[in-house]
Amino acid sequence: MTEAQLIAKLKLAWHQAGEKKVALSIHLFGIDFAHQLKGHRIEDICIGAEVPKSYGTEIRKGIRLSEFVERKECPPNSPSQPSSHTSNSH
Repeated sequence: MTEAQLIAKLKLAWHQAGEKKVALSIHLFGIDFAHQLKGHRIEDICIGAEVPKSYGTEIRKGIRLSEFVERKECPPNSPSQPSSHTSNSH
């Protein structure tokens, strides 16, 4: 996945997050795109998505959580839904 695609997904997750669910949405973004985020600078993705760089920490939490959790369900058209969902085999 390109950096531009990740930026678009993060921007969508950020803007569609419900009130008081922004951090959750960012964690889910990190979980859903952990593998695709490898090799990309999280700060650059935040800047591109116009998300405060401090949320890079929340993305990293999601990436770390991805080793231990698997999403039960991803609602249709969810901003955090990867294009081709693969389950983690950790």
